[in-house]
Amino acid sequence: QVQLVESGGGLVQAGGSLRLSCAASGRTFSSSAMGWFRQAPGKEREFVATINWSGGRTYYSDSVKGRFTISRDNAKNTVYLQIDSLKPEDTAVYYCARSRYSDGFYEGSVADWGQGTQVTVSS
Repeated sequence: QVQLVESGGGLVQAGGSLRLSCAASGRTFSSSAMGWFRQAPGKEREFVATINWSGGRTYYSDSVKGRFTISRDNAKNTVYLQIDSLKPEDTAVYYCARSRYSDGFYEGSVADWGQGTQVTVSS
């Protein structure tokens, strides 16, 4: 099992930016696809972005495409989510996740979840 610890959340005005980080323990990080998900109050957890094991391939949900950027540093066992042009509807708890696979997430493929970091966007 890999432990994931998110950081970087906070309160920001609409139009602002944040950089979320997710530090992972364990040796399987560099061979695993990583992703970010979010859960807004009263809503189900939803997919935000994913990156494959090498960082060479990324994928985003339509709602964040062009504003969010996922990246990783395998030497530091860390995955990042740069969030720009924040909107009030981006308010949510953001979770980091590790996939059982190297190339992405599929049904039931989440191996580990982080504890989440709160992002609140004021209008």
